[in-house]
Amino acid sequence: MTAAAEYWIPRAAIAAVRVLDRDVIGQAHHPRGAAGRVTAWEMVHRPSNRQRSRWAVSLLDVDPADRVLEIGFGPGVAIAELARAGAGHVYGVDHSEVMLRHASKRNAAAIRAGRVTLVNVSVDHLPPALDGPFDTILAVNSLGFWSAPAERLAELRRRLVPGGRIAIASQPRCPGATATTSRRAAGGIENQLHDAGFTHLATETLPLNPPVVCVLAASPGPSGSRPPGMRPAGTR
Repeated sequence: MTAAAEYWIPRAAIAAVRVLDRDVIGQAHHPRGAAGRVTAWEMVHRPSNRQRSRWAVSLLDVDPADRVLEIGFGPGVAIAELARAGAGHVYGVDHSEVMLRHASKRNAAAIRAGRVTLVNVSVDHLPPALDGPFDTILAVNSLGFWSAPAERLAELRRRLVPGGRIAIASQPRCPGATATTSRRAAGGIENQLHDAGFTHLATETLPLNPPVVCVLAASPGPSGSRPPGMRPAGTR
């Protein structure tokens, strides 16, 4: 059933989006209107999307004292996992009103409890209320849509506590994507994080089709110490 769902859900969603809005790529970047609601439905129900988000959160080892920020929360799957994993407070930003509605509904109880805060804004315009400092920042399949990733990554590093962690996950969705595509994506993310001043880079891989890669790194900490739970650079 999972394999069948993984095959048919994205194809049915793309066909429906094309009927409503020929800009399929644009809808993936910024879901809006009726076509955006179909895109959100696909993101929620595609098995690999849920598995990818849960796996990325599992790498972070959050604790009750952590303040976590997710960039591009989509339908809110990772937000829910972070709250369930015990993060002290989870903040999320997404520039799609459609995704804000979906994520708010999914995380309604945690929002009411004061453990989750979701904001309808893009990574390019983070408000002063989200200056941090944060212990952890997460982005799942959103970095490729940022208009100026180098500048944004540098800004996010400044929003982390010394030794704070960032995790950038990517599962290439281009036609014909393979493990080689994923490895190249990981290499690109590693270079961008290094150039933005992050340290202790490590890459993990989830063997889906195509594989998901998650590059973890840290904001420079006291005396260059490695953040708890992070493996040496180059770990696969």
